[in-house]
This record gives sequence, C-alpha cells and structure tokens, in this order.
Amino acid sequence: MLIVAGRPAPQNGAVPPELHRLLADDLAAAAFTTGGLEGRWGADASAALHRGDRVPASRASGTDALGALARALVLGEPLEVDALGRALPSLGVDGAAALGLIEVDGGVIRPLLDLRPYAFVDDAGAGEWWIASDLGELTVGGPLRRDHVLGVGGASTTLSGLMIREPVDRVLDLGTGCGIQAMHASRHAREVIATDVSARALELAGFNAALNRIPNIGLRRGSLFDPVAGERFDRIVSNPPFVITPRDGRAPRYEYRDGGLSGDDLVAAVVGGAADHLERGGVAQLLGNWEYRDGIDGLERVRGWVDASADHARTDAWVIEREVQDPALYAETWIRDGGQRPGPDFDALVGAWLDDFAGRDVVSVGFGWLTLRRRADEARPIRRFERMPGPVAGGVAGLGAHLAAGLAASDAERRVDDAALAGSRLRVAADVTEERHYWPGAEHPTVMTLRQGGGFGRSWSVGTELAAVVGACDGDLPLGAIVGAVAELLGGDADAVARGVLPRVRELVRDGALLLPDAAG
Repeated sequence: MLIVAGRPAPQNGAVPPELHRLLADDLAAAAFTTGGLEGRWGADASAALHRGDRVPASRASGTDALGALARALVLGEPLEVDALGRALPSLGVDGAAALGLIEVDGGVIRPLLDLRPYAFVDDAGAGEWWIASDLGELTVGGPLRRDHVLGVGGASTTLSGLMIREPVDRVLDLGTGCGIQAMHASRHAREVIATDVSARALELAGFNAALNRIPNIGLRRGSLFDPVAGERFDRIVSNPPFVITPRDGRAPRYEYRDGGLSGDDLVAAVVGGAADHLERGGVAQLLGNWEYRDGIDGLERVRGWVDASADHARTDAWVIEREVQDPALYAETWIRDGGQRPGPDFDALVGAWLDDFAGRDVVSVGFGWLTLRRRADEARPIRRFERMPGPVAGGVAGLGAHLAAGLAASDAERRVDDAALAGSRLRVAADVTEERHYWPGAEHPTVMTLRQGGGFGRSWSVGTELAAVVGACDGDLPLGAIVGAVAELLGGDADAVARGVLPRVRELVRDGALLLPDAAG
C-alpha cells in the first residue's frame, strides 16, 4: 500500500476495483445515508455534532451495522474488529484496510479516513454520495496535518450552489480537493478534468469518484493552469486555496487553503488565467479573498485583475462581495480552522498574520463569489461589482440558474435601445412582490419597496411612477404604452416619466425582477 505523508492512502490503481463496489453495497445495505444517520441520532444529537460535541451522537448510534459505521467513519471512534466485519460483510475488514479506510491494531480498528453521506438537490434532481476526507480536528485531537484534505464544508456547498448547470462538453475543476465540485459537474458535463497540486487530494478525489461510480472524471496533478496548458473548457469551477497566509515561515501552510503566493495573488492568478482556458461563451466560477489596502478598495483591486487579464476586452465579470473582516478576525478564523486553540502559540500566529498584513498596508479582507465569462461576441464586456452582505433569502442552492439568467438578462438589456425597450412587453417575475408602508391615516404610502423572493433576494425602493409602471407589466402592453398611461394618470409629462423610469427598468431587467422576452436571442 502506498504511504502518502505517513498515512495509508486510497489507491484506486493498486487495489482491485471491485472493492469500491463492495464498500458501496455494504454502505447502502446498512442505510448509511444522510436520512439514516439523522433518523438514528435525532435532531438534538445532530445539532450537538454540528457544534463539535460527538458524545450525544455516539450514545445514540447503537450497535447494529449503521451504528458501527457511524461511530467509526463519521465520529472517528475505535471499533472492535468483529463489529466492523459485521457492518461490512461484503468488503470485510481486510478490504477496508486495503482501501485505506482503517488500520487494525490487535483486535481494534482505528479509522484513517472520515467517510460520510452527503445529500443534495440540483437541476438534475436529488442525489446522494459518500464522501471521504481526512480525519478532522475532533478526531486527531490537535492541529491538522499540512496535507490535510477537507470534506464537504460551507465553502463547498456555496460553490456547488452557484454552479451553472447547463449541459456542456468539458469542465475544469481547478484545485479539486476531495473532488466534490468535479462530482457535481459530472452530472451536466461529458468530461471533467480535476486538478490539484496535492497528491493526497487527488488520491481522495479518485477514491470518491470510484466509490460513487462516476466514470467521467480525469485527475491531473499540478499548480494552477499548468496541467491544462493550451486546453479550453466550457466551464471552470474553483474553490482555490485562497486563504491569505504569512510567507515568513511562522504560520503553517495547509495545502487545502494556502496557494503558496503572497497576499491575494493566488486569486489574482486564477482570475488572470481563466479566460485563456475558456471556450467562447464559457464561464468560470470561483470563491476568493481580496485585500483592502490603505486607500485602495478591495473590489476595485479585483476589477484591476480582470482589466489586466490578457483577454480582458472579451471577459465579462460579475463579482459579489459577501463579507469583509478586519485583519485580526481574519487571522483568528483561519488559525482556529487549523486546529490551534488559544494560548501562547495561538498568540504568536496572530502576530505573524498581523505583521504580514501590515507589510502590505492591509486594513481588511473581503470574501466573495466571482463569475467570469469569455464573451461569444464582440460587445463591450459586462462589469458588475456588488456588495451583498448577510444571508441570501432562499439560500445558495440553485443560485447557479439565477446567475445564468442574470448573464442572459444583461445581454438582452444591452441589445435593446430605449426605443426598442419601449416597444417591449415586459412581465414582472413571479417571485417579485410589492410592499407599501403608510403613516397612520395617510392616503398615500411613504415607502414602496419591490422584493425578490428568489435569487439574491434583492429589494428596490421605488417611487409612485415606477411602482405603477412595474405593476402594469403583465406582458400585454408595450412598455411605452404603460409609461404613457401612467403619465396621464398622474398628470405628468410622458417624456419626463420615461426619462426617470427607463434606467430603473433596465436595472430591474438585469436583476431579474422584470423579464424581457422580446429581446431574447
């Protein structure tokens, strides 16, 4: 068995391929699923586990096959050899060891991997996989190894929710980690190429693809775009190792989060190289951090990365900043992520991070989502840089369809001049509602707001004229006729109303509140 950094690693080419099938059969027979575990543990124990407390889940697990697998593979507990053998009757203990799942120490097995079910819903319907990753800090009891491979976390589910899922030929998953984005992409792509600088990550990504019988994922090792030099893809997805880490040697460098470059240079490199690896009309989607430096806005720095890219004149960019942290909070977050707890070592690491930030005059760090598209035409590229802090009303699941619709709506809005827009029959999106607030006893509202129920859950403050125009957009009358009728009703000049309303109508079209079917295509 190959040893990677001192640990047995799953070797898809070195073990009989039927072992993955046998493991999958045993897991399915034991009802080792998301629903099975939640039903066994109950809401309280599941919530405690989410907080880092394993005891209630362990006590509720039971001693049958499901309980044994839960305690060994999810909770990371040692288990008697016979108990694991009964839980994996087809694979057996020897097969589990051959796959790198466990090691045997006398009559006890010790888990070497975290393996747990992962359920999801996407455009193709509901699905569920088993995902293997390295043991977390609760199990190892201290700081993580430098080549640690994460399982599915918040960032993973965010990116998978943002993923545009229209059927395509080829997808690149840059920095695949445990392979979860490649697996999601496999549901709408003929071929997925998954790359990573970490040999350990590629081992686990291959293990997960084999266990879940996903045949269309190819694995390549290398940094950034080196493994795919000269190739183009219809989609690129990346949860890159974007965490800003001091380079002076005082802070640990975890492969899953540290790309080895100074500051936010890693994200800048992905942004700068994406368009060169996209087909016309291709889209890249990634997560990232960016620095706010004294006097320099973080989003403006991202705009500069896009504008400096080789194909910037054909590259659309839609960047959404979700959060901004001060340097101390940022440092504390990622030091804890590595398993370090408060104490002298923790304090020394905070000092290293703050020294690093001070050297570049960093005053805060932004986090967000980046969508880049290589235009298929010669039109002026789209540039949208927005701040959207706080939770997304409907969650991130399904936001990929909203992003795709937003790009299409922006294209459509730009193709029509004001005369053509006035002749279009717009419709209010089904998820848009209007709120009106009155002072007690007042005849007219003091505040009117349009709210989007889906997508990003946007809201727009509107005046009387715009509210009346939007309210009449049911697809029957051209916009120009509606504007004229509203102007007559309110005693205003039609041209003046149009000048005030049309720019806001365009905004609502771009954001998906008003639909412009006439302009499609």
